[in-house]
Amino acid sequence: MTPDELSVVRQRLEAFAVDVFTPLVRSDQRAKGETYLRGLLLDGRRKSMQPMADRLGVDHQRLQQFVTTSTWDTKAVRMRLARRAVGVVGPVAWVVDDTGFPKDGKGSPGVARQYSGTLGKVANCQIGVSVHAVTDTASCPLDWRLFLPTSWDDQAVDEADRPDVLARRARCGIPPDEHHRPKWSLVVEMLDDLAEHGLRPPLLAADAGYGDNSQFRSALDERSISYIMQVKGDALAHTPDVQPVARVWSGRGRPPTRTDPRYPKTALSLVEHIRAAGRAATETITWREGSKGTMSSQFVFLRVRPGGHRVARDADGLLPERWLIAQWPDDQPEPVKYWLSSLPATTGLADLIRYGKIRWRIEHDYRELKTGLGLDHFEGRSWIGWHRHVTLVTAAHLFITEMRLDPKAAAPA
Repeated sequence: MTPDELSVVRQRLEAFAVDVFTPLVRSDQRAKGETYLRGLLLDGRRKSMQPMADRLGVDHQRLQQFVTTSTWDTKAVRMRLARRAVGVVGPVAWVVDDTGFPKDGKGSPGVARQYSGTLGKVANCQIGVSVHAVTDTASCPLDWRLFLPTSWDDQAVDEADRPDVLARRARCGIPPDEHHRPKWSLVVEMLDDLAEHGLRPPLLAADAGYGDNSQFRSALDERSISYIMQVKGDALAHTPDVQPVARVWSGRGRPPTRTDPRYPKTALSLVEHIRAAGRAATETITWREGSKGTMSSQFVFLRVRPGGHRVARDADGLLPERWLIAQWPDDQPEPVKYWLSSLPATTGLADLIRYGKIRWRIEHDYRELKTGLGLDHFEGRSWIGWHRHVTLVTAAHLFITEMRLDPKAAAPA
C-alpha cells in the first residue's frame, strides 16, 4: 500500500491489531506489533528491519527487539489468527505445502543445501512448511513450521560433528526438543495443534510430495480427515473386488510371525489401472474460471485399494477403498496427473476435480507473501525470530484478505 492508502485504513488496521495481538500482555508489545504490520503493508522492495524502519520513521532496533528478544507467545497469536482466518475465508479445504527461503550464508536456522520446489533445484535455503485455509477465491495461512534437516539435528549427526551442530543450534536458539522430522510429520503436528483449538479441515489437499507417503495418508485416516492428494503413477493398488487371503504355512522352516490375511500379488501401478480403463473411460470436467477462460480437461475416475505395508486395514484385513483420478487430456498420449482421495464414493466427479485442483491457491499465497509482504526477507538468525516474522507476515496477509472480501473496503489491498 502507499502511505495514503494505508492512512485511509489506519483505524481499521489498529482495530485488527488490537484483536490479533490480544495474547500480548504488554501494551508496548501490542503497539510494536501494529507498527511491524504497517511496515509489512507499506510499499517497498525490502521488508527487512532497516528498510521498514526507514519507511516508518522509527528506530529499527525497536522492531528488531520486538521480533528477536521480546517475550511474547508466537503460538497464541498464530492460533488467534487461524481462528479468525477460518471465519473470514470459510474454507472448502485446507492445503499443505512447503516453500524455500534462499540464503547466502550458513548461520540461519535450518539452512542447508536442499531441494526447494519453489526454486526448482537444490540450493542453499531454509524450508518452511505451512497449512492454508482455501476456497477458489480466497486463502490464508493457518500455521507454519521450519524444517530442520538432519545436519541441524544433534541426535542424527556423527559424534564427531555433534559439538559443531550443538554450537550452531545454540547460536540460533533452537529449542533442545526440536529435531529433524519429515515434512509430513510437521503437517500432522500442525493439524493436531489446530484441532486442540477447535479447528479441523473440511478436507486436506496436497501435492505428490505428501500424497506419495502412505504414512501421511494413514495419519489422516486415523484422525478422520478426508483428503485428496496428487501421487505418482507408479504407486501400487488393487481393484476393489480383490480380497485378502489367509496366510498358509507350508510346514517348513519357521512359522509366519503374522497371522493376519494378506493380499495376493495382484497389485498394479496406478498407470496400469488407468490404461486398462482406456481413453474411452474419460469424462470432460470443468472446474473453475481461470484468467484465460474456463478450465476443463478429461479425467478417468476409478475405485481402487492402494497397497503398502504401512496402510492401515480394517478388522477384516481389507485395505481402504479410495478414488483414483487421472487427468488424461485429449491431446496427450498418456495421463499427466494422478490423485488419490478418501472422499466418499458418492462424491460428485466435478467436486473431486475442483478439490484436487484447489491447491493452486497455496502458490498464490506464497507469491503474495513473498513479493508483497516480505515473507523471505527476514535477515535474522534466530529460531524465534523466523517464527515471529512469518507469524506477523501471516497477520498482514489476513488483513489484506479481509480487505478484499469486504465490499465496503475503503482502499484497495
